[in-house]
Amino acid sequence: MANLIHRFIVSAVFTAAIALVLVQVQTVPASAQSPSPSPSPSPSPSPSPTPTPTPSPTTAPSPTPTGANSSAGSIGGLASQRFNQMITNRVLGTVLLGVNEQVNCSDCVSAFGSAGSFSAGIHGRKELTPNLSLLAGIAYTQFSEGGYSVTSAPIGAFALRYDFVDWGSSRPFFDIGTLLSPFEKVRYGRSYATSLGAVSLDGETSSSDYGVYGRAGWISRVSPRDELAASVEVWQLWQRVNGYTDPAAAFDTFSASIPTGTDRTNLVKLGGQWTHLLGDSIEGNINGGFVQSFAAHSGIVATVTGDGTVVPTIGNQSWFEYGGRLGFRITKGWVADLFINGTIGPQPVGNTLHGGVGLRVNY
Repeated sequence: MANLIHRFIVSAVFTAAIALVLVQVQTVPASAQSPSPSPSPSPSPSPSPTPTPTPSPTTAPSPTPTGANSSAGSIGGLASQRFNQMITNRVLGTVLLGVNEQVNCSDCVSAFGSAGSFSAGIHGRKELTPNLSLLAGIAYTQFSEGGYSVTSAPIGAFALRYDFVDWGSSRPFFDIGTLLSPFEKVRYGRSYATSLGAVSLDGETSSSDYGVYGRAGWISRVSPRDELAASVEVWQLWQRVNGYTDPAAAFDTFSASIPTGTDRTNLVKLGGQWTHLLGDSIEGNINGGFVQSFAAHSGIVATVTGDGTVVPTIGNQSWFEYGGRLGFRITKGWVADLFINGTIGPQPVGNTLHGGVGLRVNY
């Protein structure tokens, strides 16, 4: 019995020991299979703001140059120059028609030269009948006025004068004639301002001037030494200028192109003159008159870069013309002359003076 109890106790202990071992074995794998604690989530990095890209520096565009209006305005100056050219040609041409001489005198021929405008030529008169005389002359001239220069210009003139000599010492007279100045070489100046700087240009071209006139007057031989005359003249002038463009120049951003065109004007002159013999060897003449232009037209139709077509206008103008001569009788039939001619008035005619010397032969 004791042995049975002893065996039961050993068997129980052995069984408990095996159970303890089995429980321990099961605990270890379970522990191994249990999930490891989840790591705490690390904070998501907050996105840093992307810096706005700074534009790389660039060169600023150059400002558009200004000056188109100034360039267009200078075209009006060209129209004034061309008007002055017509008037100056006429003043110089009237010297060839004896503007500084008495209305009625003997046949004569005069060679002359002048300054102020350089001019050299010959003119005279020839009696065709007791009442009818031919006045004619030719000259070569150069002159500059108000921004332009005529560098070469032949001038020719002729007229017929009918003097009613059979009416006595106080009587009417009439002239009809023409002036011609073809093949002129001329240079016109044009200046304007831009934001880049001032621009000055000289355009070269050629021109031709023509004029026709009629004159009606009254002459009075108040004494053997004195002759007085008053008259009304009507003129029509026209001037054809060949086309040209601005020459190349710095800052000429607003260049101009000027096609061929014809300038025209009409004139009326109220004038008078007095010729007087001083002693036996000196004779003098003074003459002058008031001139009014009307129906003037500029032939310029310019194309200006940046401003389009520009057509200047010339309004009616008025001015005074004057002249004078002193003649020194060297010997019978030979006279040395000093003379002047000019204008007084506002632009575009302005104040001008032309003077010269001549040697006249009466026959």
